[in-house]
Amino acid sequence: LAMGGNYTEPKFILLGITDTPWAQAPLFGLFLLIYIVTLAGNMGLMVLVWVAPSLHTPMYFFLAHFSLADVCYSTVISPRMLTDLLAGDKTISWAGCVAQFHLFALFVTAECCLLAAMAYDRHVAICHPLRYVLLVSPRACWHLVACSYLVASLSALLYTGCTFGGSFCGPRRVDHFFCDASPVLRLACAHTRGRELAILGLASANGLATSAAILLSYGRILRAVLGMRSAPSRAGAFRTCASHLASVAVFYGSLFFMYLQPASWHGGQDKVASVFYTVVSPMLNPFIYSLRNTEVRAALGKCRRRMLNLC
Repeated sequence: LAMGGNYTEPKFILLGITDTPWAQAPLFGLFLLIYIVTLAGNMGLMVLVWVAPSLHTPMYFFLAHFSLADVCYSTVISPRMLTDLLAGDKTISWAGCVAQFHLFALFVTAECCLLAAMAYDRHVAICHPLRYVLLVSPRACWHLVACSYLVASLSALLYTGCTFGGSFCGPRRVDHFFCDASPVLRLACAHTRGRELAILGLASANGLATSAAILLSYGRILRAVLGMRSAPSRAGAFRTCASHLASVAVFYGSLFFMYLQPASWHGGQDKVASVFYTVVSPMLNPFIYSLRNTEVRAALGKCRRRMLNLC
């Protein structure tokens, strides 16, 4: 919009989680606590993987990058959401909205790829233990992580282009607590059927390709585990996979609900599902991987004793 020779950047208004005044302060306290726990848990896990020699393995290398992605996409969403719960002005610039969605799409897609890489690591460890050092070498790990972020970067560019590629009409009120594709596309001036199908197709390709890799890996793991004669060996193999499977179930369940459906099907329950995978899931992952993992607990105990001895 040009006025007096000056260009005014278009703005959006984020309607937030709720417009009920009495609920905003309690929600602010709850989500602030969740965000603090998310940062402390994931950054603590990253530091633990870095300082504990026993965790210098491919499995924890991928887990550290997974925690980094959790921290990043939670930080893209939570601070703005917390501010809007208390602030009267909930406007966000067009550039800010684009940046928020782009970074969110990038880190969420990276997490999908990292979960597939972690499944591949478990598959090689259990099904091909003698070739593990060769197949999952440090160089191979870096290549998998680099490919994860490359695929995520290209996908995020396409998601962002499809979402913000047209013009927007009306008051530009985004019925969400962040700039997500479906509520933003509802504000477009022209028909968005083609862009909706492109986003659905890309989300399906990313989600189904990575989930297929995970299912294929665990199908082979299950066949190998059931072929083990020793009950302790079977229990140990299942134990090493339990944390990863729990994380996959939490993350993919909410993502599939949100993005593998046409935009016209979205409704009020979307905000609840979005809160779960943008706010709650990043908080749960450190607990999933630490409370059920003897190696992480042992490394944490050693670090705690070392710190007490220094004091």
